[in-house]
Amino acid sequence: MRKLAVLALVLVVFTLTPASYTQQALGRVEGLVADQTGAAIPGAELTLTNRDDGTASKTASDDVGRFVFGSVSPGRYAVSAFAAGFRQSLSRIRVKPGQTVSLAIVLEVGSVAETVERSSHRFRSTGPVQKDALLLNYGLSTPQEYEDYGLIEENSFHSVRQTPLSTFAADVDTASYSNVRRFLTEGNLPPQDAVRIEELINYFRYEGQDPDGQHPVRIDAEMARCPWNDETNLVRISVRTKAIDMAELPPINLTFLIDVSGSMQSADKLPLLKRSLALLAEQLRPQDRVAITVYAGAAGVVLPPTRGSERARFLGVLERLEAGGSTAGAAGIQLAYQTARESFRPQGINRVILATDGDFNVGVSSDSELVRMIEKERESGIFLSVLGFGTGNLKDAKMEQLADHGNGSYAYIDNLLEARRALVEQAGSSLATVAKDVKLQVEFNPYHVDFYRLVCYENRLLAAEDCNDDQKDAG
Repeated sequence: MRKLAVLALVLVVFTLTPASYTQQALGRVEGLVADQTGAAIPGAELTLTNRDDGTASKTASDDVGRFVFGSVSPGRYAVSAFAAGFRQSLSRIRVKPGQTVSLAIVLEVGSVAETVERSSHRFRSTGPVQKDALLLNYGLSTPQEYEDYGLIEENSFHSVRQTPLSTFAADVDTASYSNVRRFLTEGNLPPQDAVRIEELINYFRYEGQDPDGQHPVRIDAEMARCPWNDETNLVRISVRTKAIDMAELPPINLTFLIDVSGSMQSADKLPLLKRSLALLAEQLRPQDRVAITVYAGAAGVVLPPTRGSERARFLGVLERLEAGGSTAGAAGIQLAYQTARESFRPQGINRVILATDGDFNVGVSSDSELVRMIEKERESGIFLSVLGFGTGNLKDAKMEQLADHGNGSYAYIDNLLEARRALVEQAGSSLATVAKDVKLQVEFNPYHVDFYRLVCYENRLLAAEDCNDDQKDAG
């Protein structure tokens, strides 16, 4: 685990200009606003905001909860929905030329005691809302493919005299690098929000000494003149732990949670996933345990906890997996944790590894609900790591959140070489947790520094007082 925290005294600007859409066909955004029982919500306020230029348009849902934004230029958009008595919802979409994007927006009841008159048109369901079925029931098409990334707002400069402390949580994810590489290999610029700078830098190994003695980490810092601005300097701070070989790890209890829904059919998804996990199987030892759970329209256990030496059994189950159905991701997560608990190793490594494109559309699917579920489960000592696969409908934002809150890491697998790197060459550092809730705080001396800016870690910022708060979740 050789990961770097990067600090800089310089403004770094990445200009990612969206492709020209001149004379390209306009798109359309339509959908339905409903509550958690499937009842349509009329009169909900909806705003469609262009995430590149900030322009926005508004509309409201009709008597049966439907809404339409017509003549939408191709690009990246945020769709917010609000109704009295409900929490506001935000969805991020991409509209391609001539494309109709369909959204089923399910609003959660808010804490304020307000009511809203609901339509008598009700979705026939006694369980959680199934979004694809909900759209079809109201005469709408199922959602088109789009990728989802969390909004990144670049950190600003701070005066050292006013704010001398820079505080943030550690992050060892590397998914952004391989995902950005995928876009560039295809001849396209990545979306701005897909570029998480710390993950591009932390992807690589750097020269340096491992910790010695009783210290679990080694911290080094270096400064150099900024190559594109002679008046500023770049400061790099590296936090290094001891290298861990897979053979030296304590007994491992792995539960794979594999998405076998219909969205996983393409060659860069389930077929690549199966070949990737076959590489990891070769590293398992007799003292290790491995299980496979799957989810599509429902969740199930296809391989109960099995000794790591029984590779033929593991590979046979893996090979028989096929994609089809909807995506009951939350039910799969619950079942995976239950399976992991059955073979829990008190002195070992216990981890659920979720392999998916991130498209959860049945059951608990909102980010907040999934995060709360993961946070509750991590207290048992079972952590969650995420492997992302595929293109077109990659839900990057959701997978990053799940891994962060599950005390695990998030990697994006775009080819078999990346799978070998993540699951074989770096298996020791990917599976072993050296420290939990790691926070970094840097204090600048106003005698030497006037201003500073933290380059990257935008979604891992902490208040200065959080550094000494052991109850505050971190990296």
